[in-house]
Amino acid sequence: MSRFSIIAYTVGGLFFLISCSFSIFYGYKVISHDLPKEQKAVVKYNYHFVLIPEELDNEYWKLVEKGAKDAAQKYGVLLEYAGPKQANIDEHVKTIEMSAASKVDGIMTQGLNDEQFTPLIDRVVASGIPVVTVDTDAANSRRLAYIGTDNYYAGYLAGKALIADTFGKVNVAIITGSFYANHMQQRVKGFEDAVKPEKRINIIDVEESEISRVKAAEKANQILQEHPEVTAFFGTSALDGIEIAHVVKKYHKQRQIYIIGFDTLPETLDFIREGTINATVVQEPYQMGYGAVKTMIELIQGNKVPPIVHTDTRILRKSDLPLSNQHRKAADN
Repeated sequence: MSRFSIIAYTVGGLFFLISCSFSIFYGYKVISHDLPKEQKAVVKYNYHFVLIPEELDNEYWKLVEKGAKDAAQKYGVLLEYAGPKQANIDEHVKTIEMSAASKVDGIMTQGLNDEQFTPLIDRVVASGIPVVTVDTDAANSRRLAYIGTDNYYAGYLAGKALIADTFGKVNVAIITGSFYANHMQQRVKGFEDAVKPEKRINIIDVEESEISRVKAAEKANQILQEHPEVTAFFGTSALDGIEIAHVVKKYHKQRQIYIIGFDTLPETLDFIREGTINATVVQEPYQMGYGAVKTMIELIQGNKVPPIVHTDTRILRKSDLPLSNQHRKAADN
């Protein structure tokens, strides 16, 4: 064997030994090394509640949800927000039934219609699941508590605001979200009772929007076509007032027609700033959601709670807005 071959074999042998040594060393490291473990924080909840709104995408109900979520986070509650995407009593009822079947710790919902909701709520409570009504009561049911607006009083306030803000003969049309929902019925009744003693004020039409922007606009158009003598509108839901304002503005009748709406959605406030909507009934949806969760916890813990808690209700006009907000658009131009 030549000298070159011996050197080549020697070098090759050394590389082989070195490679084996590294392989053994790093193989051992891999086997013996503790691999990092994924740390998953396990959140433990004290209770599991479901909040069931009239419709999920409604801006008003998102404020109720925000209050409920903040309370849920504070008190260690797993909160589900579930229900119909758009107002639908059958889907609403089905969501309550599914929540009860899944044995949640508590259900918070509207009491929209006595005929369907009262027996359902009674069955749920009889099964051992507490029910708290929010925004709209089911007073004839076995619900354990109600937190929300006094809807009759809210309608009454709207009627009194119209009386205070207008002069002479007034022909009023009402657009209400639903003929069948308890809270809408109460708002209309409160308004009617407030203006009834005023001989100068006449209610000439009441139409239903089905909690729909499109329907509210259609009804406002229809009323103006059929009753050109209309000089005032009352919208009993947030969307009603907004769509009435859109239609009145389209006909350039902002100066001739008084509008009182409901709630303080951004569009509503914009219409108040510009003078198309004259007043709106202010509710406290955040307060309702937060209070409903707290009330449910108190009930589960066996504490005594008031059966009815009415949240704040008041009338808001342009003069009640902060000065900076009243003139915000003018300042921006």
